[in-house]
Amino acid sequence: MNPPSGVVPPGVAGSAGPDAYRGWLFKWTNYLKGYQRRWFVLSNGLLSYYRTQAEMAHTCRGTINLSTAHIDTEDACNIVLSSGGRTYHLKAGTEVERQRWVTALELAKAKAVRMMTNQSEEPKASSEDRDTVPCLLSPPLLSEASPSAFISPTKFKRGLWGKSPLPCCPAHLQSPDDSGDEEPSTQSDKADLHHTLKNLTSKLDDLSTCNDLIAKHGAALQRSLSELENLKVPADSGEKLKAVNERATLFRITSNAMINACRDFLELAELHNRKWQRALQYEREQRNRLEETIEQLAKQHNSLERACRGTPCLSTTSSGTISKAGLVSFKGEASDEDEETEYFDAMEDAPDFITVTADPKQHRRSGSSLSGASGGPADDWNVEDSVFESPQPTKTNPPKVKRRTRIPNKPNYSLNLWSIMKNCIGKELSKIPMPVNFNEPLSMLQRLTEDLEYHELLDKAVKCENSTEQMCFVAAFSVSSYSTTIHRTAKPFNPLLGETYELDRMDELGFRSLCEQVSHHPPAAAHHVYSKHGWALWQEITIASKFRGKYLSIMPLGAIHLEFSSSGNHYIWRKGTSTVHNIIVGKLWIDQSGDIEIVNHKTKDKCQLKFTPYSYFSKDSARKVTGVVADGTGRAHYVMSGSWDEKMECAKIVHSSQSRSNVEGKQKTVYQTLPAKVLWKKYPLPENAENMYYFSELALTLNESEVGVAPTDSRMRPDQRLMESGQWDEANVEKQRLEEKQRLVRRKRESDAMEALEGGKNYTGYTPLWFERKTDPLTGELACVYKGGYWEAKEKHDWHMCPNIF
Repeated sequence: MNPPSGVVPPGVAGSAGPDAYRGWLFKWTNYLKGYQRRWFVLSNGLLSYYRTQAEMAHTCRGTINLSTAHIDTEDACNIVLSSGGRTYHLKAGTEVERQRWVTALELAKAKAVRMMTNQSEEPKASSEDRDTVPCLLSPPLLSEASPSAFISPTKFKRGLWGKSPLPCCPAHLQSPDDSGDEEPSTQSDKADLHHTLKNLTSKLDDLSTCNDLIAKHGAALQRSLSELENLKVPADSGEKLKAVNERATLFRITSNAMINACRDFLELAELHNRKWQRALQYEREQRNRLEETIEQLAKQHNSLERACRGTPCLSTTSSGTISKAGLVSFKGEASDEDEETEYFDAMEDAPDFITVTADPKQHRRSGSSLSGASGGPADDWNVEDSVFESPQPTKTNPPKVKRRTRIPNKPNYSLNLWSIMKNCIGKELSKIPMPVNFNEPLSMLQRLTEDLEYHELLDKAVKCENSTEQMCFVAAFSVSSYSTTIHRTAKPFNPLLGETYELDRMDELGFRSLCEQVSHHPPAAAHHVYSKHGWALWQEITIASKFRGKYLSIMPLGAIHLEFSSSGNHYIWRKGTSTVHNIIVGKLWIDQSGDIEIVNHKTKDKCQLKFTPYSYFSKDSARKVTGVVADGTGRAHYVMSGSWDEKMECAKIVHSSQSRSNVEGKQKTVYQTLPAKVLWKKYPLPENAENMYYFSELALTLNESEVGVAPTDSRMRPDQRLMESGQWDEANVEKQRLEEKQRLVRRKRESDAMEALEGGKNYTGYTPLWFERKTDPLTGELACVYKGGYWEAKEKHDWHMCPNIF
């Protein structure tokens, strides 16, 4: 419900204080000018008026002390105030507004009189006691534009400490036998509790004042009705008066019940205060004991394992690792005296497993087999011909074509981001008209191709004879695609519909890649990669993005397919969410979060990867990734760990067990693993990368001009080319031209569709040039897959079928 015209509820700007009741009234001046519109402010028992609201800062035209004033009404809209021999005639706009002002004035008068009475009863009160405490009223029987009132702290203290009918606070009035743990644990808690109780008590006092006014007016109403009943009136009128009198009595009873209910509510809140405090203290203690509990669980598990194996404790030279979804070093034998052991608090959504690194020599001597692994003895992990022995992909083949190693430095342009983004909160990122100042000189198709920077991981995966080993490399490859985003806070160009991008590295690296923008709204790109080493990758990615004011969420939608021709293993996974933080204030930074499930649809092997979101309150390392590789039966074989911006490691599981239940009754799986091996490590950035948009060596070559590519290739985009060369003003002009050209083409398609519909004909809509939409047999989703013809057209230099989009 909105406040009436001319009445401003408390809290509106002005110099009268946040508790003031204010609004426009008409004041009688003289017979020549009549009623003049004035701005009235009721605050602190005083009614002041001004010609305009602006005068509140410097000039007051008059003030009426309500404690000695008499309030009367003349007709439906008039109010008469008499004070100190002067009479003020005021007029409201409506009868309802008049009644609100009358109620507010009477309430303020009652509180002013009460305050004066309290001060006269306690002449020796200190200056602190004489100060008034503002209290904002919100009685149910008044409008939401409630008047202000002030309560003496002395009166408040009497109500609080039991010298009035108000209930006392058990949390503060404890007997000497009360236990100390029922009191607030800190001084700040006491202050907060005292402040809350003070507000509740003052509100109840205000309700009592309202009740007095209701009783006063109700009694006057009943007297008037009784006088009317004594008059000689027709019989039917007498019955009506009797009914009205009964209703007035019910009104008084109801108002008294309301006040009593409020008293009961305050008393109940006070009685439950100690329970709230104890519950809070319990939660604090539980949080403090969490680290202790984790440490005890890990030590108990380690002791139980050694006892079951019947082997001596590990020597002081061996090292182990215990963590929650990570590794934390400890030295020597696990004991209560090991104060150098560091255990991290688990995050609320931490993976439900703990890893313990075993001694490889011990397992080699015992000849134990892998628990849950499909391979042979544990020492197979260290054989020389293992596919894990060369963990870091190396660029063995020298490039046959010399590629560029730098681009022009990024110009230093300043632009107010908020002036552009403030009207875009909640909109799709692709629908926001952004200048090139926020872009990098690459299109989304080229960014999608950057996922192949660590294609060597897939070349190594081809050589794996074991499907779970192969899954480890596929998982590392899926994580490596995020490493290029760590410093890349600028957005890529949104591709035009029909735009393509090819990356032919068949002679140098053994693969060729093709992307095409197959939809504009929502933006979707189809991607196909073929490698002569025996693998193929394809995907259709739709970018869903939302600007949330402080951060930007980017959600890639669509499945990624990877198939190995020799084994027939077919892997499918989906990307997680990327978040760009500090959009408005501060330095931009990017984080990845969410879970990624990679499934081998031939063997049913699975890998669950968890990207832990960064938190200021977590002791875990930033950008952390963990996961477990399991076979089709659900038996775990490998533990994956690392970070999406640096490296990924793989550790072979030799034993698994369940830990004891924690305080919440949950159990964690404990994996005993051999030492981890690095599968992937990020390449260092080129020199001067900070001035070249933080591009990697591959990214620097993606927009390099090449002969023979399609006329729709991203390298042909004039706005992107101008931006790369540092001509940002010209690039913005060219970007607007291309976007307007695309809008005209879209309107033409919409017009053709309407004509076809009106003519009863079928309209197929836009059809991609190199991809076709089919139903995926594994996921059941419609997706664009490569239909062939591009590389043949390139070989023939025949691009007549390509549209003119630039």
